Amino acid sequence: MIDIRFLRENPDVVKENIKKKFQDEKLPLVDEVIKIDEERRTTQQEADNLKAQKNTISKQIGAFMAQGKKEEAEEAKKQVAANNARIDELTAKQAELEEKVTDIMMRIPNIIDDSVPVGKDDTENVEIEKFGKPVVPDFEIPYHAEILEKISGLDKESAGRTSGEGFYYLMGDAARIHSAMISYARDFMIDKGFTYCIPPFMIRSSVVNGVMSFAEMEAMMYKIEGEDLFLIGTSEHSMIGKFKGQIVKEQSLPITLTSYSPCFRKEGGSHGLEERGVYRVHQFEKQEMVVLCKPEDSMEWYNKMWSYTVEFFRSLDIPVRTLECCSGDLADLKVKSCDVEAWSPRQKKYFEVGSCSTLGDAQARRLGIRTKGEDGTYYVHTLNNTVLATPRGLIAFLENNLQADGSIKIPKALQPYMGGKTEIR
Repeated sequence: MIDIRFLRENPDVVKENIKKKFQDEKLPLVDEVIKIDEERRTTQQEADNLKAQKNTISKQIGAFMAQGKKEEAEEAKKQVAANNARIDELTAKQAELEEKVTDIMMRIPNIIDDSVPVGKDDTENVEIEKFGKPVVPDFEIPYHAEILEKISGLDKESAGRTSGEGFYYLMGDAARIHSAMISYARDFMIDKGFTYCIPPFMIRSSVVNGVMSFAEMEAMMYKIEGEDLFLIGTSEHSMIGKFKGQIVKEQSLPITLTSYSPCFRKEGGSHGLEERGVYRVHQFEKQEMVVLCKPEDSMEWYNKMWSYTVEFFRSLDIPVRTLECCSGDLADLKVKSCDVEAWSPRQKKYFEVGSCSTLGDAQARRLGIRTKGEDGTYYVHTLNNTVLATPRGLIAFLENNLQADGSIKIPKALQPYMGGKTEIR
């Protein structure tokens, strides 16, 4: 959510930003919110004037009584009562207008960074850089579900009976390597100086509204029936929500956290072969990184964060590339975002395994997360990035470490988490 003062002073900038995001249907919202905001401020000014007038008249009542001017005192009391009635009307109207302003402001997209390429959707995202040489071996790489089934590691049939489509059982060494990757991701980020955290896996609607747009919430979140609680789609939500309504100490910035959680997503729609295994599922596990920092430091942290994910996957012998998200592919709260994609030797192309984003002060403004410096109180900037989301990370590991004889090589980084094993057969 952008600052209403910025919108008021720069309506053309806000409209141009909306056009860059190909959301022209939102253009009327700018003029609409300016009009409502003007009415809100006029209402507030009238209420403030009446309050000041009431205070002045109230002082006069005492003076009239002391002078024995009962009629004047009674007239003054009537005026105070009339002012109180009008103030109540204005207060109710102001609250209603405030709610309308907030509702509209939460639908207007955040101002994207100048460096973001303009494009309609993810087909127009721009490759930034490749890391590691993508290799296609001289033997066939099976579909990832087949690799897992060959090591007795996947049971979707039983999951279908217990939970339905989009769920799975991981078994044996497959489950073990899955947990090993998560544990390694945790320790990898701790070694980078991040504080490890396990957050709540459910959050209230006030936090949901603070961390994401309405459209994202509707498409992603599972609501707990009869409760003001949602299952998290990523631990970023509860990690940012941790600071809701707080004034954090400026000297504590940057706050760098890495969090583990299961994640739950609707993931609606029909999908192709690659997404029918364990690529697109309703439940998965994730190691996330979250940073709260000063505005001037956010871009530096953005670049550090995505580079950590690249480093993590390269340590597992997985080639990756970074992809700059274009304007039309950015969620409304994001200022800038890039995807980290892993090489798939089976598909002979890259696929998404993580995403890094800076959201400016949008989440902090919605949730009231501020800090106090020499020049006064201001909103912090928030950033988030995926270290590892598995089973997508597991798919990348399997395809890039599969050997000709069907065994799966375990990179040195994961061997301590696998009891010293060097391969899975």
